[in-house]
Formats: sequence, structure tokens, C-alpha cells
Amino acid sequence: MENLPEFRNEGYTDFSQPAHRQAMEEALDAVRARFGREYRLRIGSEWISTDDKLESLNPSNAKEIVGIHHKATPELARRAVECASAFFPQWSRTPAAERVRMLIDAARILRRRKMEFDAWLAYEAGKTWPEAEADVSEAIDFCEYYAREMQRLACPQKVHQLAGEQDEMVYLPLGVGIVIPPWNFPLAILVGMTVASLVTGNTVILKPSSETPTIAAQFAEVLLEAGFPERSFTILTGSGSVVGDVLVEHPKTRFVSFTGSRDVGLRINELAAKPQKGQVWIKRVIAEMGGKDAIIVDGDSDLDRAVDGVVASAFGYQGQKCSACSRAIVDAKVYEPFLEKLAGKVKAISVGPSDDPRHYMGPVISESARKSILQYIETGKREGRLVAGGGPVPGDGYFIAPTVIADVEPTARIFQEEIFGPVLAVSKARDFDHALQLANDSEYGLTGAVFSLDDEHLGRAKEQFHVGNLYFNRKCTGAMVGAHPFGGFNMSGTDSKAGGPDYLLLFLQAKSIARKVG
Repeated sequence: MENLPEFRNEGYTDFSQPAHRQAMEEALDAVRARFGREYRLRIGSEWISTDDKLESLNPSNAKEIVGIHHKATPELARRAVECASAFFPQWSRTPAAERVRMLIDAARILRRRKMEFDAWLAYEAGKTWPEAEADVSEAIDFCEYYAREMQRLACPQKVHQLAGEQDEMVYLPLGVGIVIPPWNFPLAILVGMTVASLVTGNTVILKPSSETPTIAAQFAEVLLEAGFPERSFTILTGSGSVVGDVLVEHPKTRFVSFTGSRDVGLRINELAAKPQKGQVWIKRVIAEMGGKDAIIVDGDSDLDRAVDGVVASAFGYQGQKCSACSRAIVDAKVYEPFLEKLAGKVKAISVGPSDDPRHYMGPVISESARKSILQYIETGKREGRLVAGGGPVPGDGYFIAPTVIADVEPTARIFQEEIFGPVLAVSKARDFDHALQLANDSEYGLTGAVFSLDDEHLGRAKEQFHVGNLYFNRKCTGAMVGAHPFGGFNMSGTDSKAGGPDYLLLFLQAKSIARKVG
């Protein structure tokens, strides 16, 4: 197997350059011209139309239909699993070198279509230009990184050799995998979960979010062009309540890879744990769930740097990241000056359609999301002191002003519950010990950050701040593939560490082989 060059993260496009800005504007025009197209289901080589259709909307302008998707039925879901199971023996025997080559080709195609995917993300997911660019770049990173990881795992693994034996260990694929990605990273996370399953030799049923199915349909084109066989994966658009349980419970389903809310993740784990008639394995569940992430601002921190980190973490992509900062825990010594600086920054944030590069924040994903977030804001006004924002922003989309609520106690709902929107709770800590106590007062444990110039405090946070991804003197969002393996503790999931050297092992099983010699 030919070795690939050392992994390097994909660079971001600089939209301040006139040529890049023009290219993005042209991509937006080209994608808009494709609004309203219908997308049929495909199982193997069969294209299927159904009577039930899903309309994907532009959250910046809910009058615009981005795509129309034929929805699967329970029977089609069962057929998809059977098709994937029938093809698994052939796909699993495809040499790893060929699967790696396909994945490198997928990265190349994504790179070629980068601006186009940026545009799809802006329209269907409500991502601003920089957020869309980061999403597509991460998708490319996952392809490149997992290709190299598969090369490593396909090589002979080092085991101790007993005298008189030839001993080896090899990794085998699991079988049919159900991949259920979220809408908030509708390309990057979808790509990462899917290609990790495919490059390790598993067949895949991908059920995209009903909010962002068009992006999934575009990625299906990438996989086919890269050479992945039609029967190796199926994109099954449909309601989770209609087809989700069917896919998870099917006896030929071998694993479920899920990213989404705590409640849905727990339900999937519960369903998968119950063996079905004819099932001969314990299903594996790889779950990345929610977060209630905190940034600690220590008494001796650089306040300007801390404010910038909190703002980026709390309001990037409208706070719709499981890694987003939704709690700022600030030492009493700097509490008021921090709030003053924070309020000024937040009030200056521009909110509007995400395809317009003048805006730092776009819309939240849907009307139901906006309603839920606004209800939390009203609750927060009763639980604390409103410092900035506090309501909707006029327009044709689902816009909400970035909101900061101060003096929040740890018993408050907005301190404990995941809101998944542009709402930041700020709490006062007596000292660093109290700040750590408040930060850990959560059922989640995904990301966190500490702004401090005290090495002793940072050392204690390293040991005691119980999160899967911890950052010092920087924002708590923006995990980079290869550098920051991503996954959380407690109710944040199974600590899957996506984009790290352990991740592909979740899609493989090890087989030890010993041969007597002499």
C-alpha cells in the first residue's frame, strides 16, 4: 500500500480577497438556481419515489424551498438494511488500499466543489461564510485523516511473538452501520461518520437530518464519483419517528453511529441494547450528544482575550454547536469589567441572512428552534439580569439577537439545560475553586475552556475540569481534526474522539490469530 503524505489540515479560504469573494458569490447564485429540485431515494441501483415528501427550507428566508426529498417508509428502511447486509461480504473483502484510494478521491472532489458546498451550507443550514468554510474544510480533513488511519490499521499490528508460534492481530469490519448525523454540521459530521464506516469496510445506511437533507444528497454524488459502489451506502431521508427505530432495531444492524441530542441518543442506546429475533451480536453504539459548556474567566486573565473567546464560542453559528459556550463563569474580581466589555461586543454583532457576508450571525435552524430558544430567554430574564439581546430580530428568517443573561445561579434552568441557541448565562465565582465547582455542575462534559495566566490554576483545571475537550486561553469551539480528537464525558456521549487515532477502532473488531510452527 502506497504511503500517503503526512496529514495536514485543510486551509480556509480568505474571503477578504476579491477573487475568493467573487467565487463565493457565483457559487451562491449557482446553488440558488437549483432550489426546489426533487431528490428521490436510492437503494442499491434502484431509484424510488414515494407519495410522502419533505421540503427543506432556507432558514434565512422560510419562503424559499431548498430541496424536496422523497421520504422513506418503514418497509423501505428494512429493504435498505437487507441490501446493505447482502453487499457487506463483498465490500468488506475489498482491499483496504482501494477503499483508501476512494476516500482520497472523495477529499479531492470536495476540495474541487468547496465553494459550492459552502453555498449549500449557507442556504440550507444557515451558516455564514466563515462557518460554512470551516464545515467543508473539516469534512475534507476527515476524509484525509481517516484514509491515513486506515492505512495504519491495515498494516500488520505489533503483538508479542511466543516461541514456536507465528502470532498476529488483524482488524475486521463490523457489518451494517446506521449513521445518524445532526443538522448543525450537516457536511463535516455527516462525512466523518460516514467515511469512517465505509473506509473500514462496513456498509452504511445514512439517515440525514430532516433539516438538511439536500447537503447529504450532494455528498452522495461525491461518494459515487469517488468510486464507492452504489450498494455500499444508502441515503435514507425520512422522519426519525417513522424509520429511525426500524433501522436501529433491525437484527442485521451491527452498529449505530449517532450525533445529536441527549434524549435521542439515550433512546437509541436503549433500543440497540435489546436483542432482536435472529440477532447474533451485541450492537455497538457510538454516540456524541449534547453539551452545556463552560468557560472559566480567572481573576488574572487577559480580559479582552477572554471576552473575544467567549463571544466566538457562544455566538459562532448562533450558538448551535454542541461545543458552544453557554455558561461563562467569571471570578468576582473581574466580573463587572468582564460583563461591560462582553455587552459592548455582543451588542455590536450583526444578525441577518447567512448568505450576506456582512452578518456575523445568521438564523437559527427552524421555527420550532426559534420558539424554544425564545422561551428559554424569557425564563432567563426571570432567572437573571438581561445584559444584551433578549428577543427576535425582524426579517423573513428565524433570527434571534445574541443574548447575555448575568447573575445566573447554578440552580437556574438556563445554567443547567442545553438551549442550543445564541444564549449565554454568566455566573459569578468566589474564586478559582468555586469556578471549577460551577463548571463541573452539569450532567454534560463535552468542552470547556479556562482563561488564566496562573499556571497552577491551569494545572488544576487539567486534572479537575471534567470534559472531553479542554482548552486554555482560547475558545472552546473549533476542534481541529488530528489535533483535538473530539468527544465528551457523562451525558455528552461515549467519548468517541472523532478525528483522533482511536476513532476508526470503533468501526472495527480485532481478531487474534496464532499458528504453531516447527
